[in-house]
Order: sequence, then C-alpha cells, then structure tokens
Amino acid sequence: MASVTAYHASAIVPADPLQQVNGHALRPSSAIFDIPIDLADPAELLGTLSGWASEHTTRRVMYVNAHVVNQSRVTPGLGNALRGADLVYCDGYGVRLAARVLNRPVPYRMTGADWIWGLARLCELAGHPLYLLGSEPPLAREAATRLRRFYPRLDVVGAHHGFFDLDSPHNERVIEDINAHQPRIVLVGMGTPKQELWVDRYAERLDGAVVWTVGALFDYVSGRTPRAPRWLADNGLEWIFRLAIEPQRMWRRYLLGNPVFLKRVMSEARRERVWRATASRYGSESG
Repeated sequence: MASVTAYHASAIVPADPLQQVNGHALRPSSAIFDIPIDLADPAELLGTLSGWASEHTTRRVMYVNAHVVNQSRVTPGLGNALRGADLVYCDGYGVRLAARVLNRPVPYRMTGADWIWGLARLCELAGHPLYLLGSEPPLAREAATRLRRFYPRLDVVGAHHGFFDLDSPHNERVIEDINAHQPRIVLVGMGTPKQELWVDRYAERLDGAVVWTVGALFDYVSGRTPRAPRWLADNGLEWIFRLAIEPQRMWRRYLLGNPVFLKRVMSEARRERVWRATASRYGSESG
C-alpha cells in the first residue's frame, strides 16, 4: 500500500505553491500535469519580465494551453523544457478549467495578442531592445514595423523568420545575428513544440536575454490573422473563431485535441480521487 501512495504523490498532490525554479526566487504557482504555472496577474507578470530584462541573466519564459499540454505528453523533451523554464504562464481557458477540476489554484489567462502592447510600452520606457524570431517570412518584420508604428521609440533591433532546422548552419547564423544585435528580450514564435525546444536548447547562448515563446503572436501583430471578437475571447471560445478562419490548419488541434485534453483532465481527476481514497484508507489502517 505504501508503494502505491509514494507513486502517486508526486504526480497528483501539488507541492508548496511557492516553487523555486532553476535556483531563482520563489514564485507562487499552480502545478498542473507536473508543470508549474505562475499565478501572478498579467500586469505583475509583465513587470517581472521587464525587470528581468534589466538583469542580463538568461531567463526562459513559456506559456501553456490545452495544445501545449497535449504536446508535452507525447513530444520527447517538451515536458522537461516547460518544467525547466524560469516562468510558465497560462494562455488558455482549458488550463484554467483543468485547475478548477483538479482543485488547483486557478491561474490568470494572459494571451500574447493582448500583452504585446503592454510589453512594447514597458520596453520603450525602459529602453529594452527586442528581437522577433519566428513565423513565416516576412511576418516577423511586418510585426516589427507595426510595433514601431505605435511605439516610435521602441527599439526592435532585429527580426527573422522561424523556418530553419535546429542544429543547422542556418540556426547558427540566427544565433549569431541575435547576439550581434544584443536584445534584452527575444520573442520566439515557431509553434509548439519547436519553439520550446529551441528556447530550452539555445537560450543560454543568447548573452543573458529573456527568451520568450509566443506562438502565433507575429501573425496577429502583423495583421495577417484577425483577432476573435472580445465576447468570444472573454468566454473561452476564441478557438471557435480560429477554427472558422483557419480550418485546414486548426481542425486537428481543436476538434481532436480539445477532447483529448478534456479526457486527460478527467482521467487525472479520477486518479486523484483513487489516490486520496487509498491514502485515507492506508492512514486509517496505520492509525
């Protein structure tokens, strides 16, 4: 009986919500599928990340949503990359739902298409240079142009598409270009799992920058992909809009991925109930 309790404890019972990551300061977090998700509100998170940009210490920042969680269960290295990040935040209502079902603290949702403008303002004020890496050519450059249009003093020092292989000569040239421009924040939008694996593998080579995965952010900022109506986004239904405008690209993620995610949440909840019942029975017998 004791072995059953020991096996499930680390996977189901969250540790102290104040977790230390990579030796850095403790931050309140919610452990969902073994991934510590930060509990700070969006304004506090942006302030923290802007402060990190002043420290010249490498930081890895990532997000999770239902799709990222699904991928983390089947993609070698992705789960470790997420657990090894300095900060992981919630970018999806599915994760908030999972937190409620699993009786975890519920994280705030912070989506890139909303926070990018606040980040741009903070970087403009603090003088933090940005580098945009990812998406299709020339969307990263178009996103940089649009950011400068709204924030003329924002220093976007470079932009490059994300269509190259890890561990390739092209990848080495990209790293050289980033370091030559000395950004304080590098936004990496290559899609999951490539962006997380890239950040996990190469962030330490970027001269103390904050390296942040951003998914399809440049598509939104450049104007290529429209945002969902606010009432859809605020009610957790933005995925319906994305499916409607990009059905060929998104149908697997949402029509197959969402049910898989919900099944995982329900299975985890059942395992929790079994574990708690077993632990309670074992405790009663021991007493």
